Order: sequence, then structure tokens, then C-alpha cells
Amino acid sequence: MLVDLLATLQNSIVFQVALAYFAAYPIVTSILWVTTSLMFRLRWEPSNEQVVQPAGPSPAVSVLVPAHNEEAVIVRSVRAMLAMDYPDFEVIVVDDGSTDNTAGALSRLAGNPRLRIVRKVVNEGKAMALNDALPVARGEIVLILDADAEPAPDLLRWMVPHFAAARVAAVTGNPRVRNTDTFLARLQSIEFSSIISLLRRSQRIWGRIVTVSGVVAAFRRSALFDVGGFSPEMPTEDIELTWKLQKKFYDVRYEPRAVCWMTVPTSYRGLWKQRLRWARGLMQVLHKHRDVMAHWKYRRMWPVYVESSLSTLWAICFVVLTAIWTVSWAAGLPPVGASPIPNLWGMTIATLCLVQLSMGTLIDRRYDRSIVRMLPYAVWYPIVYWMFLSLGTVLSLHWLFRRPVRTSVRWNTQRTGASA
Repeated sequence: MLVDLLATLQNSIVFQVALAYFAAYPIVTSILWVTTSLMFRLRWEPSNEQVVQPAGPSPAVSVLVPAHNEEAVIVRSVRAMLAMDYPDFEVIVVDDGSTDNTAGALSRLAGNPRLRIVRKVVNEGKAMALNDALPVARGEIVLILDADAEPAPDLLRWMVPHFAAARVAAVTGNPRVRNTDTFLARLQSIEFSSIISLLRRSQRIWGRIVTVSGVVAAFRRSALFDVGGFSPEMPTEDIELTWKLQKKFYDVRYEPRAVCWMTVPTSYRGLWKQRLRWARGLMQVLHKHRDVMAHWKYRRMWPVYVESSLSTLWAICFVVLTAIWTVSWAAGLPPVGASPIPNLWGMTIATLCLVQLSMGTLIDRRYDRSIVRMLPYAVWYPIVYWMFLSLGTVLSLHWLFRRPVRTSVRWNTQRTGASA
């Protein structure tokens, strides 16, 4: 009975279409991402370009750092922020109801005239922490940094000039992985160069990007107020804010030379919780902003909405087809479309994936020399990471059909211990 059911299923037109899509999507997207990211590299990343000093006075910048239970990293990060090479900036750390010794750690830096500390008694989440700090920020340009972020000294020199264009509301930087001492962290280092960074370059060629980086992004303060600030009910406030700004026809840019070092999860549990939150956030954004596909005025948002939807559909195909193949093998029925012996389409996908990973690594090596040493780990990316991320997408799929909760999404990032 089971064998007959599996045989009928694998010979159906639905299965054949799903199989064809599963094979074609990574091939098409790899070619698209590599070619368009190369266009970005040739147009906006000349190898010999140096930081240009502005002719007039530099605009004031307020650096906002939301923090909750960040005792382990906050001192090192804030010191790096205070050491940035820029004439007029302040650092405002928002201690969002921390229950550890974050406040005590910050007190060691309290004598610096550039540093201000805002303490909240109740943990209301990252978005609310940022919204509460915006009214006290004096700079028209606001740089948002995570509490574990260590910006390069010249970061503001690269980001601020973009705001000379009146339509620019946000500029996202180039986050790099600092703690590359484990297998999982090295995979993430490859991911940030060859997937996230490469995709942002491609999306800038398309005209719109899916999201700024929550780790490092600069905003025009007036634009933040124009769209109502950060959304406390969204688990990924960075994705939501990016879409709100672009629906208001603001320009959001990517600046790969604005390098910022960060700490990534080193345990599977920590990474799983993070990616599950990212997947849930994207599903809620796609639900909330589904109207972009119904209006011609939002047509420049269509590529990012369609690409996000197609990647979600591919993740579903990946998980469902893998489950069918596993059951078929267990039942003694050779599955259609899967073989333990490498075949043409499988090798094509693998080859293009490695080309994409290599291209992203080579482009970003000028910003992170150590990334080349991570390239051998790229062979594990499609094997380990694709299923890992696809499972998270499928488990978060129900959020695509639910409205966001009205309460503020709170946080408790793990920097130490088994869940870090």
C-alpha cells in the first residue's frame, strides 16, 4: 500500500513540477546573484578608492546601542565604537532592563564625554529600546549597532557621505564574523560573505533590498520618525523597517566598505533559535506588506517580494522532497529525482553553489583577509546549512498567515553558556 502510494505520488505532475523547481531555482539564482553582484562590484567598489574627506563640516551622528544582558561583550564593543575616526558623534547605550551586570560594566566607561547611558527598568525589547532613545539623540544621522558589534575605525567615513543624497534614508554596513573558532561559526562566516553580502549587492542592482543589517545600519533620523520608528511587535525589526522605508519611496543602500565585526552563535541551539526568529520575521513581513504586489507604485518592491516568496517555496520543496525520498528508500522503492550517485543536475547545483560561495569570498577578502581561510568549509554549506535553514522556514510558515501580535517582542540574547 505504502509503496503504491509513493509510486503514484512520484509519478504525479505535482511532484514533477516540484522536482523541476527544486533543481532549477538554485541554478538560476546562483547565476543571477553572481552576475549582478559583479556589476555592483565593478560599479561601486573600485579597488583603489580611499575615504574622501568632506569639504564642509561633518554632520553629527548619534550611535544607538540597545543592550539586554550584555555584560560579557559590552565594554569591548563600546570601546571600539568610541574609537571610531569621526569628528562629531556620540554613543548612547540603552540598557533595556538587564538582569546581569551590564550596568556595572558600562560604569567603567562612564567618564567618556562621548558616552551616554539610558537605563530602562523593564525589558520591552530591542525595537522599544531604540524608539525610546531616538528622541534624546542629537544627530540627524543615527547609527544602530548591536551590543556585540565592533565597528572599523573608518566606518562612519564610508556611511555618512551616502546621506548627501536627500532620498537616502538608510545605509547598511558589512558585518563580519569575529569568533571564527568553531565549525559552525566558520560556516556563518562563509554565509555572510557568499550569501548575505552577495545578495545585498545584487538587490542594490535590482533597486531595493530585503533588509538592512540589524548589526550595523545608519538611518536618517527624520525618515525614522516619518515611518513611525521601529515596530515593537515584529521579531525582526530591521526587515520591517527596511520595507516601511522603501514603501515610502526612500532609498536604502549597501556600503560594503563599512566593516563591522560581530559575534555569531557557536551552538546549534543558539543558531537554530536565531534563524527561527529570522524566518518568523520574514514571514510576518511578507504577510504585512503583501499589498506591494497589488499596486503599480510599489513595482520596485516586486523583485524582493517575489525573490523572498520563491526562496520560501524552494525551502518547502526541499523539506517535502527530502521527506518523500527518505520514506521511499526506507520502503525499498528507488525514489524519483534522488540518487546516492552524483548526477548531472546535482553536480550542476553543487558546482554553481561553490562558484557563488567562492565569488562572495573573493569579493569580500579585501575587507576580511581571514575569509579566504574559511573557503574549504564552503563544501559543507549546501549539505549542512540548506536543510537547517529550510527546516526553520517551513516551521515558521504559519506566521505567513497570521497577523503580528500586538505586544512588544522581548529579547534575551545568549552570549555565554551552552546556548550561545
